[in-house]
Amino acid sequence: MPMPQMPPAHPFDDDKLREECGVFGVVGVQDAANFVALGLHALQHRGQEAGGIVTHDPVEGFQSARRFGYVRDNFTSQDVMSTLPGPIGIGHVRYSTAGSKGQTAIRDVQPFFGEFAMGGAAIAHNGNITNADALRKELIERGSIFQSSSDSECIIHLMARSLQRNIPERMEDALRRVEGAFSVVAMTRTKLIGVRDPLGVRPLVLGKIGDGYALSSETCALDIIGAEFIREIEPGEMVVITGEGVQSHFPFRPQPSKFCIFEHVYFSRPDSILGGRSVYETREAIGRELAKENPIEADLVCPVPDSGTPAAIGYSLESGIPYAMGIIRNQYMGRTFIEPTEQIRNMGVRLKLNVNRALIEGKRVILVDDSVVRGTTSRKIKEMILDAGASEVHFRIASPPTAWPCFYGVDTPDRDKLLAATMTEDEMAKHLAVDSLKFISLDGLYRAVGQDQGRNNSCPQYCDACFSGEYPVVPSDMMERGFEMKRPAE
Repeated sequence: MPMPQMPPAHPFDDDKLREECGVFGVVGVQDAANFVALGLHALQHRGQEAGGIVTHDPVEGFQSARRFGYVRDNFTSQDVMSTLPGPIGIGHVRYSTAGSKGQTAIRDVQPFFGEFAMGGAAIAHNGNITNADALRKELIERGSIFQSSSDSECIIHLMARSLQRNIPERMEDALRRVEGAFSVVAMTRTKLIGVRDPLGVRPLVLGKIGDGYALSSETCALDIIGAEFIREIEPGEMVVITGEGVQSHFPFRPQPSKFCIFEHVYFSRPDSILGGRSVYETREAIGRELAKENPIEADLVCPVPDSGTPAAIGYSLESGIPYAMGIIRNQYMGRTFIEPTEQIRNMGVRLKLNVNRALIEGKRVILVDDSVVRGTTSRKIKEMILDAGASEVHFRIASPPTAWPCFYGVDTPDRDKLLAATMTEDEMAKHLAVDSLKFISLDGLYRAVGQDQGRNNSCPQYCDACFSGEYPVVPSDMMERGFEMKRPAE
């Protein structure tokens, strides 16, 4: 019987960088699966292709459910949730990561489960392992049998081969072999485990709910279950949570933190807290910085919804140009709305966004968006604004030009598909046929996220490889496949 496959993503969703995973776990609560489902629902923006939950019950043992599609369509039915009993559980939402993009099989959907000599364990991973090809080859040669195409499965096999005495120690052992980015939430029968890679590229936070605890990719998922946000898991930290409380230690060699700066720009939900700062406030500050660096005379500042909204508000406040909802988003547009025939495909972005014609007509409009990736959507939006009678269209982008692919858990196109990799800013403006196009500078972005002196070029405070081409971890697998790193003098 063929494995079920995920239907293709909607053709108008391909012009954004996409976070590839969200993880959530809870221990010490009744019916943990219900809390996990709520947490995953709040993290749905981090992965809409598929999701999974694993729980453990002292009587029923380990149970799991993995499904394609939204959390709300799968993990709200009593039929499914009644099969996931117990006081401890973890969950995962995903887009396709390292594995067969767009051809995901149900066996690729996490959490992954393994039965070891000392008992079972499940693991959910956000990030990307940059030496997964080499690890997989070595493990297969030594007899490991892989079930999925996911890089994350390497961790389970490395744990199985470890000689350490218990599961947390085996996980520690396994993760020392792993390169790249990982925020991991894992569980045994009684322990909830959270680990962040030494650079802290992807987020992970700790919360308290009653007598229990929760781990999550973002604080917004703690809010939905009524948990109190305690703190972020530190880069390189491992926490093991039981009925006795939280044990913390740092098993990896300390390194300077390299948190993903794009979490601030786009990936995280605006109501989350990152590094002690509201994501919304940071995005508004990005808009203010953008207005200082790239002023222009205009009548309206309009966001490209929804991700451009906080930056557009900041731009408007700083420039004094009125803010307006010039583009309205259809909130009920699913990813597989209808089977896209050529005629429908040519309707393009209009299925998702519509111009507020009465506001736009005869106006000079500044459009604020979070990023330009391929440029396809930007062109369509510009045409819609001009069709509605705008006299001028100026794009202001709340991130620097995206010129390099990410190898740490974000779905980016190949470098030659990135507009900024092949064109200058002026060439992009001509290509998009807009009156002007300006991006925030890398220093401006750093100032907006709280680094008053801007970027420290000798040791950047964040991972900004998608803008700078400076990768904090060498993407060894991709280099084996022919990827060329930026030359130092470039």
